[in-house]
Amino acid sequence: MKISEIRELRVEELHAELERLRRHLFDLRSQAVTEKLADPTQLTKTKRDIARVSTILRERGEQNVEQQQYHLETMARKTASK
Repeated sequence: MKISEIRELRVEELHAELERLRRHLFDLRSQAVTEKLADPTQLTKTKRDIARVSTILRERGEQNVEQQQYHLETMARKTASK
């Protein structure tokens, strides 16, 4: 994902993208341990995308990005369980 594409997203979309990228990174790490990873560079690319999204959030003045992400994840779990 290019930085220009990231800059066009709204804050809510950035949080959603950050969550998606973190899940993707978790899946890639799991694949690396349990099976052969088709493209090992995906790990590095995903980490860089996470850093880009985090940087944009901080540039926009978002405070406590990690805490907000955790809060959004817990809210999503609560609504999914209902």
